[in-house]
Amino acid sequence: MKKRILFGVAGLAALLSACSPGGDAKKGDAPKAAGGSILLIDGSSTVYPISEALGEEFQKASGTRVTVGLSGTGGGFKKFCRGEIDIAGASRPIKAEEVKACADAGVEFIEVPVALDALAVVVNPGNKFVDCLTVDELKKLWEPAAQGKVTSWKQVRASFPDQPVKLFGAGTDSGTFDYFTKAVNGEEGASRGDYTATEDDNVTINGVSGDANALGYLGLAYVTENASKVKAVPIRQKDGKCVAPSVQAARDASYQPLSRPLFYYVNKKFADERPHVPAFLKFAFTAGESEKLVGEVGYVPLPTQAYALALAKVDARKTGSFFDGGSKVGVTVEELLADVGQKPVAAAKP
Repeated sequence: MKKRILFGVAGLAALLSACSPGGDAKKGDAPKAAGGSILLIDGSSTVYPISEALGEEFQKASGTRVTVGLSGTGGGFKKFCRGEIDIAGASRPIKAEEVKACADAGVEFIEVPVALDALAVVVNPGNKFVDCLTVDELKKLWEPAAQGKVTSWKQVRASFPDQPVKLFGAGTDSGTFDYFTKAVNGEEGASRGDYTATEDDNVTINGVSGDANALGYLGLAYVTENASKVKAVPIRQKDGKCVAPSVQAARDASYQPLSRPLFYYVNKKFADERPHVPAFLKFAFTAGESEKLVGEVGYVPLPTQAYALALAKVDARKTGSFFDGGSKVGVTVEELLADVGQKPVAAAKP
């Protein structure tokens, strides 16, 4: 994953202060920098590398300044529904209460998938006994009832050693947390609380790489970038095969239930009023460019035809969510394409 240079939060604050007379701008006005407008993206740490890659190349091509924040999916939606950002990156669909918060604030949104991802379960490279896990074994570790009780590897599987297990995972404001708990425990947000929770996936990488008995979960891109520090664990599928997380396994839906779509949520008003917003989306959903950049940062590009469908949805300003206020486990590429192009949309009411 390339290190990319974009405007950070502190730099953006300084720019906004310097470029707004008296430090004040009308609410809803596009932020301005010396060279023009600023595109504001925030949200999921999982989507962050995608936004960073697309943002840098768009910045070079257009001269529009781009800032990418890292508030987590939930934190990004809070800013988005307050009208503070143009685009929210999300690693899960928008929740019912977030739809209501946006509607109450008069924020209509356009929901588009930007990539596919596989959530990876990782252990320390020195761990020689974990070569495959079942979803039921993951549930033993992560369900709420495990808190303070399941503390040893031997409790997960009798053949495992009686060694303490230390857990790392996504913070409760993360879409990764919501999706993982739904996929493994059957309910969003249902999780033991006695683990190291973080919105920064590098904390999980460093924690697992530094403890021989640790286990964590995070997006595939961070595992690909840190392949020497952690070991991805294959997950046993319903047919008995153990499948490791990979770009190909996410694309062909053979890695379940931890494959998922990633999203952009676009403020419709800003798309109408700020020309740099649809310009960025046109860039982001140009198949050749997006496939290259999404793949470069370790994620799974959408099927080529999906980019045109997503862009058509943006051009039509088709608002609302395809989902019923929560994560949907086991979404395939075919279902995702049907969602983008064909399903009727439940509009967000202002």
